[in-house]
Amino acid sequence: MKHYGLIGYPLSHSFSKQYFTDKFQKENITDTVYDVYPIEHISQLPALLKEHPDLCGLNVTVPHKISVLKYLDWIERDAKSAGAVNCIRITAESPVAAAFAGEVGVKGHDFMLEGFNTDIYGFEMSLRPLLKDYHDQALVLGDGGAAKAVKCVLESLGINFKVVTRKPANDNILFKDLKPRHIKENLIIINTTPLGTSPNVNEYPPIPYEAITDDHLLYDLIYNPEKTVFLQKGEERGATIKNGYEMLILQAEKSWEIWTAKNIHP
Repeated sequence: MKHYGLIGYPLSHSFSKQYFTDKFQKENITDTVYDVYPIEHISQLPALLKEHPDLCGLNVTVPHKISVLKYLDWIERDAKSAGAVNCIRITAESPVAAAFAGEVGVKGHDFMLEGFNTDIYGFEMSLRPLLKDYHDQALVLGDGGAAKAVKCVLESLGINFKVVTRKPANDNILFKDLKPRHIKENLIIINTTPLGTSPNVNEYPPIPYEAITDDHLLYDLIYNPEKTVFLQKGEERGATIKNGYEMLILQAEKSWEIWTAKNIHP
């Protein structure tokens, strides 16, 4: 049996487990299982890999998308530029042999851990159809692992952006300093924070919603609930809204493509 799974903490409800279980059943893939592996600290990863030698690939979710980098032997270019990984391919190839082919850190094991960021693909493919000519400036709410993929996509699309956080960092805007003019100047607003995720469905990012117009595009990476308060408030003011469900589907399929490809390296 080939084993795949998800690491993160906590993992009370896993979209990925249900999605891949349904996929395997629908496509009659009988030699493969997908499970969840809740690990609170990324330092538990080596022990997990030792305990489950049949693992061929992992998805990575909060809070490990950034801290997992140091455990990888090779990181794909987009994931490297984003500084976050949400998909790991595990191959039997020795890192020692692969070290001659590229940027590989030998970690002292007899398999290879390759890191990818399929969030980048999922976000870009789900965002593109919604963009209008005037969508050239964005606010990114939050600055965790998911935000890194979002920023990477915005940069590649030539969309200027500002990051909004609770605590000062770099040239970020603080939530408490957000004014209606910031909303009016940035017609794309992307929520990468967990605010509003089930079961805390009454929470939402503290921004001046009164300044939102029907030219705005509000994108929430959250998929449960289907329509967060953040999206509801945007919809009430005529904005185009999008949740993170399609992004999840796209990134899951991209993960499967990576895991089952014969060769990833050029």
